[in-house]
Amino acid sequence: MTAGAFDRAIAVDAQDSSRVAATLDPAWSTPAGLHGGYIAAVVLNAAIAALGRPERYARSLTLHYLSPPTPGPAELAVTEERSGRTLSSLSTRLVQGGRTRVLALLALGGPYDSPAEFSTPAPELPPYDAAQTLDWSLPGFPIFDFFEVRPALGPVPMIDPPADQAVTGGWIRLRDERPLDAPLLAQYVDSWWPAPFVRMPVPAPAPTIDLTIHFRADAARRALKPGTPVMVRFVSRTAHEGFFEEDGELWAPDGTLLAISRQLAILPS
Repeated sequence: MTAGAFDRAIAVDAQDSSRVAATLDPAWSTPAGLHGGYIAAVVLNAAIAALGRPERYARSLTLHYLSPPTPGPAELAVTEERSGRTLSSLSTRLVQGGRTRVLALLALGGPYDSPAEFSTPAPELPPYDAAQTLDWSLPGFPIFDFFEVRPALGPVPMIDPPADQAVTGGWIRLRDERPLDAPLLAQYVDSWWPAPFVRMPVPAPAPTIDLTIHFRADAARRALKPGTPVMVRFVSRTAHEGFFEEDGELWAPDGTLLAISRQLAILPS
């Protein structure tokens, strides 16, 4: 099967267990530079390739964006900090021009037996087929062309009046009908417009400082058909001194929680 745009963009070449090469694609950009979710997907893909243990699935990924990566060649230095019987902990540095641009910590592991099983219910959104696809193309945001977005929670920035709360969400899917894996979830958690935008008359660039993703319900995720859309909800409770936090949640169509995220970003005037 021919690789789609996303797979080509996040493709990596593992030189050995500690060095991975990648070429960052300029199409996955915003006015603030290469998209943070796209960089997260590349970093995760590189760490998975370097570890070489497909039975261990992504469980946690935390990234600090030290300086903006640029399109073109990049090297990812992966260190296996520790591996136990079930869990592997790795660190990864994305390096360009001799400078570390992104620093990441990852945990990959299999399932554990647990005495507790519970989950927060999904938001009550209109079904995917009942939500209207947003025909929205913004100059400087070529990345949006890769997704089908169906808003169903909160106003649409620059189209609807601003809201009193920074809550937004709906349905999203990659236009390429590919399996939903951890790198694509990492992309999705940062592919909606930032929640503060629904309170602003005009959005502004919002570069990410740090992003943490927890991957949940791996078996349920692997059972989904390629191209399955996911429900998303993003909430920001505080914007102060030019920074805001955002909490995200992603669910399968049946209400299974697939991932949660938190990021700190800059919202300068």
